[in-house]
Amino acid sequence: MGFSVGFVNGFVGVLILSHAAYSTTQYEGLLKITEDEFSGPPFNVVVELIVGLVLCTWAAITVPGILLSIHPDSDDNRMVSLPDNLDFIIFNHRGKVFVPEINMKSKR
Repeated sequence: MGFSVGFVNGFVGVLILSHAAYSTTQYEGLLKITEDEFSGPPFNVVVELIVGLVLCTWAAITVPGILLSIHPDSDDNRMVSLPDNLDFIIFNHRGKVFVPEINMKSKR
């Protein structure tokens, strides 16, 4: 069960973001006890937020994999014809006011 480097970085990024949120709430609690005003999070929390954001962004870019091109002439890309999938089609919606007639023809 090997995890990719991007997945591990994403998990660490989420942990860092969670710790930054926890640290901020602890800091606010401390300020309530000392009766000071909250002027912003401490510098170390800001650094944690930036590092966590970078790690999560990197994981979001690398984990899904490579994007494949879509070939327009492929038979796999044909539009689903109307009778094949009636369970997911909603006919009673506000779009019927704007488009009075739609001709759905499958490309085969």
